Order: sequence, then structure tokens, then C-alpha cells
Amino acid sequence: MREPQLVTAEGLPDRVTIYEVGPRDGLQNESAIVDVAVKAEFIRRLVDAGLTTVETTSFVHPKWVPQLADAAELLEQLDLPDGVRAPVLVPNERGLDRALAAGVREIAIFASATETFAAKNLNSTLDEQFTMFTPTIQRALDAGRTVRGYVSMCYGDPWEGDVPIDQVVKVGARLVELGCHELSLGDTIGVATPGQVTALIRAFTAAGVPVDKLAVHFHDTYGQALANTLTALREGVTTVDSSAGGLGGCPYAESATGNLATEDLLWQLNGLGIHTGVNLEKLVTTSAWMADQLGKPSPSRVVQALAG
Repeated sequence: MREPQLVTAEGLPDRVTIYEVGPRDGLQNESAIVDVAVKAEFIRRLVDAGLTTVETTSFVHPKWVPQLADAAELLEQLDLPDGVRAPVLVPNERGLDRALAAGVREIAIFASATETFAAKNLNSTLDEQFTMFTPTIQRALDAGRTVRGYVSMCYGDPWEGDVPIDQVVKVGARLVELGCHELSLGDTIGVATPGQVTALIRAFTAAGVPVDKLAVHFHDTYGQALANTLTALREGVTTVDSSAGGLGGCPYAESATGNLATEDLLWQLNGLGIHTGVNLEKLVTTSAWMADQLGKPSPSRVVQALAG
């Protein structure tokens, strides 16, 4: 299988952690319900390709995300190798209870940087969302779990338009203060450009949030995800969220299209000589297989080019 020509560039990290979100953020946006055995096989194949962080599912109420109603059953089917992180998303304490009962070692919570999205996604206000998050995070920490915080609508909101940088920083910094070990900055509707990315990362570091606590999560609605990722890497970020085959979006924001495809990200990183530990050929084969299961082609440009 063809690989990119290796030409390094200055100012980039030697290693990047790919935080794979396809089984959760990808499949939750599919109209069809994917069989739990297929999901389990998808995760096993991703791990076999070398991904060491795979967000597996979400303990959200089935009424809101029926595609992930089988979370507990899925985790029972997984027996992943030592060293593989398998975080799950939890929306509240009830979700945390289910995750703890399932033996989950790492959780993620999902916050909003805007009032409207907080109301639509969390049935809360921008400030009141922390009333829900605070006990969830504290209980997880008390149980010896690690907690990742997502911040959505960091670069633009379909209802409110532009989002002030200081508003995003205020939400994210508060999550870090509550104990989140990592903060994923989400371009939920894919409108970010490199200047915004630079400004936001620098605003976080100026507010006392170190860059090694930041991850980036880009959607490719306007074709900017790879450019934005490269910009973030130049600012010192070393964790990048992506979704195998480009699966996913956001069920609560209709203008949000697919996540940055892991294969497209990997092609760029491989060409720059940045180590990830992920095998591109195995990953392409996995995403082509998953596309067959879903009955539609993968939107990943690299999968399209290499899978034949």
C-alpha cells in the first residue's frame, strides 16, 4: 500500500497520540442501529491497527442516543490488551454509575461553550451545566478514574454565530479546575480556521492551562480539519481526536458533518515523520470493512484512495 513520502518539518512534535472516537462519536450519528457484535469487532480491529486510545461508547439515556443503548453489553464483549485506554462518555451521575458498574477506568464529560447548545444538548444554562458536572467529576476522581472534558462549539455556534474566545476559555479552565486531566477543544460544526486555533490555544495557556492538557477535535465541514490540526501541532498540542473512516458528526447540530478521518490524519503525520504507532494499511482495511457494514462509502479521502 502506498505511503506518503517522508519529509519532516521544524516546530512539530516527534510523537502524537491519536484519540480515536469512531466507535462512540462516529456510530452515534448513524441512522441505522449497528449490531453490538459489529461494534466489538470494529474496536478490536482498531486496536489491532495500533490505536491505543479508543473511546468505545457512551452511557447516555437510550432515548437520546439509541445507537449506543447497548453500552454495557458492548463492554462485556471486549477484552482489550493491557495498555489500551477505552474511555466512555457519561452525561451525568446516572451515566457514571453505569460506567463504574461496567468497570470503566476512564470517563469523559461533555460541556458546551455556548448558552444555546447547553440548552439544546444538556437542558441547562452555560453556568448551570457545572452543577451537573461537578459531582460527576468528583465521584469519578474519588473512585480512582481519570476524567476528560470535552468543550463543544469552541469556534462557532449554528444559533449564536461567533463564540468569544474568553467564553470558551472560561468554560474549559473551569473543567480543568474541577479535575479534568485533559481538555478536548471541539470545532463541533467545522467552521474553525488556523488563526482561530492559534488564538484559542494561546488564550488557554495564558489563562494557566498548560498545552499538554489540551487536545483538539475538528470536524471537516469546510475542509479545514487537517490545516487546523497542523496549526495546533505547531502550538504544542500532541493529542488529536479523529474518527476512523471519517464517521460521525453531532446529533444535536444538523450542520455538523463528519469528524476528521483518522486515515487522513495519519497520512499527514506519516509524511511528516511524526510517530503514532498506528498501521495505515490495517486502519484503511478496517474502515473499508466498517463502510461495508454500514452500506455506504467512507468519506475519508485516504480510504477512498487506498481501498480501491
